[in-house]
Amino acid sequence: MDYRAVALPIGRLLILISAFMILPASADLLANNPDWKAFLISAVIIGCFGSLATAAWNGSGLALRRRETFLFVNMAWIAFCTAGAIPLYTSGLNLSFTDAFFESVSGLTTTGSTILTHLDTMPPGILLWRSLLQWIGGIGIVVVGIWLLPGLRVGGSQLFAIESSENTAKPYGRIEPFMRRLLTLYATLTVTCILLYIACGMNLFQAINHAMTTVSTGGYSTSDSSFGQFSGNAVYWVSIVFMLGSSVPFLFLIRMIEGREGNDTYQVFWLLGIVAAASLVIFLSQRWVQHDNPMHLLTMAVFHVVSVITTTGYAATDYLLWGPFVICIFFLLTFIGGCSGSTSGGFKIFRIVLLLGFILALLRRMVFPHRVLTPRYANKPISPSVVEGVLVFGILYAGTFAVFAVIYGFFGLNLETALSASITALANVGPGVGDIIGPSGTFKPLPDPVKWLLSMQMILGRLEIIAGLILFSPDFWLDE
Repeated sequence: MDYRAVALPIGRLLILISAFMILPASADLLANNPDWKAFLISAVIIGCFGSLATAAWNGSGLALRRRETFLFVNMAWIAFCTAGAIPLYTSGLNLSFTDAFFESVSGLTTTGSTILTHLDTMPPGILLWRSLLQWIGGIGIVVVGIWLLPGLRVGGSQLFAIESSENTAKPYGRIEPFMRRLLTLYATLTVTCILLYIACGMNLFQAINHAMTTVSTGGYSTSDSSFGQFSGNAVYWVSIVFMLGSSVPFLFLIRMIEGREGNDTYQVFWLLGIVAAASLVIFLSQRWVQHDNPMHLLTMAVFHVVSVITTTGYAATDYLLWGPFVICIFFLLTFIGGCSGSTSGGFKIFRIVLLLGFILALLRRMVFPHRVLTPRYANKPISPSVVEGVLVFGILYAGTFAVFAVIYGFFGLNLETALSASITALANVGPGVGDIIGPSGTFKPLPDPVKWLLSMQMILGRLEIIAGLILFSPDFWLDE
């Protein structure tokens, strides 16, 4: 294992995140808030560490091999999360490092769980930093690094595939054209969302923050009431469109814009179908018990369904008050997630549809044992290796969820909170269910060990579990 090959690009990434800190520092300076010093000092310290690492190993001909690549992706996320926590820890919020690290991890993994309250009166630099963390994490730390750091372009496809679990990392032959299109699309979605939010009544600061956390499907807001601070249905439908747009495969959107045929239409149809079905059921159930304006009820149903299934985590009201039946639907949606190759987390539509196809083929084989039946996806046969990978992921996903839930129960969390905390962290959703971590609560009351475990689980979920768990394999550390 050549640790120098891992330290060099991490040093460059630290320089990168220190540069991002200038933005919230400027916002606080313009607002005459003293926290600008915390961001500036943090930027200098982190930038110095990054510069020292870069100077020490720059130009030494280091290359990321397979094992170094896995280690780098994990260490890059840990280093970025740690660096992101430093200005939060040194600011006037008086946070413990545990809370600062949890908030940073939740931001970068686009989970959206928070320990902060009184967001409405919080300094603009802190709010902007939280949104920036989610915006960077949505597109991926490694993706940003590949584009801005030339040293990472060698083996960039492998890095991108490990971080995002996206197997179509080279649709244009080389990684650079794909990264250019990807980042252009991401920036265009963000700017368009900002303009539409302003047209719906948000001020510029609200629009910038919410656009970054909408397109990243992160869910951080500038208010304790999240989207409940806004009135009128228009702003909710803008959010719905961009949350859905960011939860479909970006490659699908790129090919659609270029007028080329995409390969991901099937899972997009499944996503829209699930959203439509769940929204209709919730709307009808609420229409039965409430006499509110039907359009408003429909808007709230669709908004919260999309927010949960895309793992964004916005809330306009405490939807846990809508009854046990609705709570069960939202809890199930938490497990699903958006499409592969998007900013959303969760199990992903592709895997669910493929598993359903595999189960259907298995049932048919039991009825017709002599018939050759192959699992199919979008009317195309699926190779056994793909099915095997999805099955392994499913087992690891369920096992990780269960093990962490049991551990949280050991620390005194009740069953509802333990199960909800585990799946929201693993699926990178944000708010859970229950009085403590529900849409109207925060993760602040949880014990510090639980917050560290949740942070680990959020990173595992963002790296799709396998890329993180591989570090715990003894074989990974053995010399070749």
